[in-house]
Amino acid sequence: MGGFFGVASKDDCVFDLYFGTDYHSHLGTRRAGMAVYDKKEGFDRAIHNIENAPFRTKFDKEVSQMHGSLGIGSISDFEPQPLIIRSHHGPYAIVTVGRINNVDKLVEDLFSSGHTHFMEMSGGDINATELVASIIDQKDNLVEGIQYAQSVIEGSMTMMILTPKGIYAARDALGRTPVSIGRKEGAYCVSFESFAYLNLGYVADRELGPGEIAVVTPEGVHTLVQPGKNMKICAFLWVYYGYPSSSYEGISVEKMRYNCGTLLAERDDARPDIVAGVPDSGIAHAIGYANRSGIPFSRPFIKYTPTWPRSFMPTIQTKRDLIARMKLIPVQDLIQDKSLLLIDDSIVRGTQLRETTKFLYQSGAREVHIRPACPPLLFGCKYLNFSRSASEMDLIARRVMKEMEQEGRKIDLKYYVDPDTAEYKEMIERIGKKLNFTSLRYHRLDDMIASIGIDRDKVCTYCWDGAEG
Repeated sequence: MGGFFGVASKDDCVFDLYFGTDYHSHLGTRRAGMAVYDKKEGFDRAIHNIENAPFRTKFDKEVSQMHGSLGIGSISDFEPQPLIIRSHHGPYAIVTVGRINNVDKLVEDLFSSGHTHFMEMSGGDINATELVASIIDQKDNLVEGIQYAQSVIEGSMTMMILTPKGIYAARDALGRTPVSIGRKEGAYCVSFESFAYLNLGYVADRELGPGEIAVVTPEGVHTLVQPGKNMKICAFLWVYYGYPSSSYEGISVEKMRYNCGTLLAERDDARPDIVAGVPDSGIAHAIGYANRSGIPFSRPFIKYTPTWPRSFMPTIQTKRDLIARMKLIPVQDLIQDKSLLLIDDSIVRGTQLRETTKFLYQSGAREVHIRPACPPLLFGCKYLNFSRSASEMDLIARRVMKEMEQEGRKIDLKYYVDPDTAEYKEMIERIGKKLNFTSLRYHRLDDMIASIGIDRDKVCTYCWDGAEG
């Protein structure tokens, strides 16, 4: 995933840019960068690896050395950015958030249309942000270039482009990711997360619509391309990725998670001793469940944050599982001989939650009931870079179905999407047994959409039901 922050100010913008970008650290764990423009000094940029140190630590020198009235910043799990590009449009800096599924085709088209090359490599691959810039540069002006890039990219692409005249902010064509605008006297900002500018003195101005392109200056925000009518914002932003104090399309992340827990409780017949959330994203769901059910909310384990402040994980799965467990410290008195109902935002591979359940049993728990706050994940996301997972077979639900297929069963996915079918119930039962849960009940998709509270046709649910849009 990734996040971004931009500032257009009549005064120096670096202080706001530094902290606004830092407020996106929950969205990326590998690379971060800032680029600024100063009328006298031109463009300046810094990029650092943040895998083993937080953003503020890595950029503490830059915040006192960089100067400019315009700036953009990025936190990313993938490519280093912002990039500074020199083209017939003049110099500009660019950051992107999204996913490109047809990279090879786009690169082939660029090579065949003329002489070009790519300087930036990320993990041996072409840097996606540089590829976007190369596509933009095929057109006569930036706006046409942005529109062209979004039309030929399969996946999604939201971007900010920093020029000497202002910041071009472009939300992806179907609004899968958010773009929020904040304002204060003498400055405007552009942010992935709507909360990121509040402590910097900004107030909410508005959100860009799907496909909208706007130019942001210290004087205001001017729309260059009107938003489209169709939207498919990612529902997983509310369930997991979004920070609790954010809101998208006017819907609070924290409130949505309370709603999730409420509807989970209304369909449940378990009577545990306590309800708990897997820190941190499961906690609000658990509070909603506890408030509705009347079962006490408790914290039987605590995430150790002094030396685990971030979500960095190694690439080796066995070490990921070990570190995930090391972060959680049990509170023995709240576990011993207790029946626990545990809510997590989701189950992906299932390995970390299996380890969490194991350590709860080892700590004396009598029962561990699991209630994910979203339906079973059946499809790998093809619209946003949520994971580098190479195969949908990493998903626990798909592995279970594969086992059933190997037993001679014919698998039709439509029956495993519907929570009212016998096939779905068998899949859930098998997952629960494989992961050693006392019981397992997922949030229903219709209830999850109701928890958000906007029209279903405006929300992307592809990873749960395979519905494309």
